[in-house]
Amino acid sequence: DISVEDNVLTLTGERRFYADRSEDEFHRIERRYGTFARSLTLPATTDANAIEASFDAGVLTISVPKREEAKPRKIQVKATG
Repeated sequence: DISVEDNVLTLTGERRFYADRSEDEFHRIERRYGTFARSLTLPATTDANAIEASFDAGVLTISVPKREEAKPRKIQVKATG
């Protein structure tokens, strides 16, 4: 579950224990199983309505874009004379 409230992105989930896999198959395991939660404070320039998430091949990707007004813009220099 991914949620955003007051510029804080919270990721919660549960890793289940699979008895059919041997511990020898893993190099390092953060935790075997159970629920977890991570919270990240987002900058004020974040567009919370445009956050997207995808999950592919065991990798969770969360895209957090900036608001348009927060992106840099080019300013044209006008020459006079």
